[in-house]
Amino acid sequence: MTISTAARAQQPDQVDLSALKTKQHDAWSSGDYAVVGTTLQIVGEALCEALDLRAGQKVLDVAAGNGNATLAAARRWCDVISTDYVPSLLERGRARADAEGLSVQFKEADAEALDFGDATFDAVISTFGVMFTPDQDRAAAELLRVCKSGGKIGLANWTPEGFIGQLFKTLGKYLPPPAGAKSPAMWGTQARIAEMFGASAAAIDAERRHFNFRYRSPLHFLDVFRNYYGPTLKAFAALDETNQRRLADDILALIASMNRATDGTMVLPSEYLEIVIVKR
Repeated sequence: MTISTAARAQQPDQVDLSALKTKQHDAWSSGDYAVVGTTLQIVGEALCEALDLRAGQKVLDVAAGNGNATLAAARRWCDVISTDYVPSLLERGRARADAEGLSVQFKEADAEALDFGDATFDAVISTFGVMFTPDQDRAAAELLRVCKSGGKIGLANWTPEGFIGQLFKTLGKYLPPPAGAKSPAMWGTQARIAEMFGASAAAIDAERRHFNFRYRSPLHFLDVFRNYYGPTLKAFAALDETNQRRLADDILALIASMNRATDGTMVLPSEYLEIVIVKR
């Protein structure tokens, strides 16, 4: 039996990706992600080392935020284009590059529809960025399309089991994602990476790494993420006062279960998957 187009559109696993993208864009445009993003710089440096980038290579940073991987690649004398769909974040990245005297091109771009020709770049990179695209398969296809044969795609993606993966799970208890929407944390699993990239890859190397969130205290982390990290800011804003308190308590409990600091500060290892894909 066939299902009509209209009926299929009503199936619970069909997601309005356009509406979801608009919602996500609004979230990432709110607050000031750069306040959080700048603390993640070491991940961009490690990813560029894993890719073994060489001077003069053409590199595209996708969903670059305020430019962590962008700056890391530029410091290695690569020819870098930094892209994001939030203009204010590109401006923050440009200010950082200017401060260091680094030559980088910044361009507004949608990770699901990159405005670059096929096989343009020696390396395509993204740290905690492209994983948040609503249409995961389309975004993966775009990364592959603009990468040269023999080129590399380098990704750093939070895992479902790690702290940030669990933080998003906690947020989902209060604001469930649309039915059928794929979790961004799927990009942090080897199975999903193989599903999206395996057919076009000559090799895939995936290693579990940890980034340490270091804050003055758990309350300091909560304050920063509540006021500057778009998804958390939007979650609190959508809840009434009672549920705001409950969410705050749940986040603090999650931190307490994973915080390795015993001096009142926060030193919390958050697992991510570092991925290097060699395109056929």
